[in-house]
Order: sequence, then structure tokens, then C-alpha cells
Amino acid sequence: MNARVRLGVNIDHVATIRNARGVAYPDPARAAVVALEAGADGITAHLREDRRHISDADIDHLAAMLRERGRPLNLEMAVTSEMLAIALHHRPHAVCLVPERREERTTEGGLDVAGGHNWITPFVEKLTANGSRVSLFIGADPLQIEAASRTGAAVVELHTGAYCDAARDGDAEEAAKLLVALKAAAKQAASLGLEVHAGHGIDYGTVAPIAAIPEVAELNIGHFLVGEAIFIGLGPAVVEMRRRIDAARAGA
Repeated sequence: MNARVRLGVNIDHVATIRNARGVAYPDPARAAVVALEAGADGITAHLREDRRHISDADIDHLAAMLRERGRPLNLEMAVTSEMLAIALHHRPHAVCLVPERREERTTEGGLDVAGGHNWITPFVEKLTANGSRVSLFIGADPLQIEAASRTGAAVVELHTGAYCDAARDGDAEEAAKLLVALKAAAKQAASLGLEVHAGHGIDYGTVAPIAAIPEVAELNIGHFLVGEAIFIGLGPAVVEMRRRIDAARAGA
């Protein structure tokens, strides 16, 4: 029997909508509660250096609220001393280290672990010693996966954005090639003792092939669910995503 895939819901873009008007609503913490009640296993939030969506106050509130409920917070962050200090203070269940450029609209690629191994490894060591499980957000690249295994990180999260874009654009050949690469990357990572997560750009139409990859233990999905919530509500959107994930894994 295939193991259940966990679903982490990223609530960043609830904060994006709130910040557009500079008011207190919609509240990302309320979205987190709705998502959990609808079947999410945990909550993901990316505290960016420019604070374009999630704020420090949001992290304060989410960390306390989720700890009280016994549910995990996955804090996405850049590899900077400022973010390290914040993570060490809050001690979230998980920390996902991601690349970050101020001019990008969203995370455009994976972390260069191979090129930044000596810089990233001390972050992994400090966060792990502080009680957080560390994940590295990387592309489906054998070199990056091998480098990730040498940092001491417990998890890699595979960037699925290119696959999802190709599938949505109707480029079946490119999508198939990228899916093969994701499957190979998941197998390699698991063989090196890394837990495998995946995320970025996933929607109803692209989730099944990713959820069916046997080594994938967790999916982190946000932007699509917040967008779908405009039409059907966040709870029902999460319920439907949960259903599709479970169906894909059952049929794998």
C-alpha cells in the first residue's frame, strides 16, 4: 500500500491580498485554520526579505497558533543571517531554504547547493541543532541532489514549476521529459536518505503525476489554492486537492 502524501498549504498570497489595501484582512492565520480543518497536514509561509506578503507579525502569530494546535509550520526563507535569526527564535517544525531575488515575482528556480555548499551547510547545521527539519528547495538535478545530501539536510523539495508550466501550455513532450527528470531526482534523493517533497506551480491538472511519484512524501501548494478560493472557498479547494492527491497515490 502506498503511503499517504502530506499536503502543506502555503498561505502567502492571502497576505498578498491583505497587503494590497494595507488593512488587517484577509488574515493568513485564519486561512491556515481553514486549510487545516479541510485536510491540510501543515502550513507553509515564506518570509521574504522585502516582506512583500507574509510579515514578521504573521510568523509570530502562525508559529504560536500552530504550536498550540500541534500542527507544523514550514518556514520558507532565504539563506541570510537575518532569516536565520528569525528561524532560530521561532524554532518552526521545518525550514525550507530557498533562493531569493528581489526582482522576481516568485521563486524562479532551485537553490544552487553545489555552488554554495560551504555557505549553506552551516545554516543547515544551526537550524537542525535548534530542532527544525531542514529542507533544500532544488531543481531535479543529480548534482544538486548529491550536494544536498552532503549538507546534512533531512529533506529536499523538488521544484515542479517547469513541469507544471509545460503541462499547462500543452507541451506534452516537454512535460513528459520534465516528469521523467522529477521521478529520477526523487529516486536518487531517497536512495541518499533524503525525504522528498515537491512544490511550485501545482494545480488540479498537474498534481496527480507528481503525487503518484512513490518517493514523494509531501506536496506544498499555495498560489493555486488561494486563487481557487475566490471561486469556491479555501476549504473546498483544499478538500478537492486532498482528494486528487489521495486518488493519485492510491492508483500509483
